[in-house]
Amino acid sequence: MKTIHREELAARLESREHPTLVEALPEKYFREWHLPNAVNINHDQVKQRAPELLPNKHAEIVVYCASATCQNSDMVANQLEAMGYTDVAVFKGGKAEWEEAQLPVATA
Repeated sequence: MKTIHREELAARLESREHPTLVEALPEKYFREWHLPNAVNINHDQVKQRAPELLPNKHAEIVVYCASATCQNSDMVANQLEAMGYTDVAVFKGGKAEWEEAQLPVATA
């Protein structure tokens, strides 16, 4: 599975062809705050929500969750790849690393 580091992700989000961010946590955590322009797909909702929220199976997708120890992002990324998505990466540091670096966040 492909991974992406915080610095690279922050730079990619500034580009015109930025990746689609997917937060792999339950909705209540997404509502508290999330990375800018992220969509929310919990690990148990991938098959139901991905076709609607991620219609382009060849788009660049970055999945993240709470922190480096959270496994939700790996579960979602694996399911997306199994569904035929071709460009999926995991941001292992997740929300903890993003917040620690004081990068911009959004609220629902």
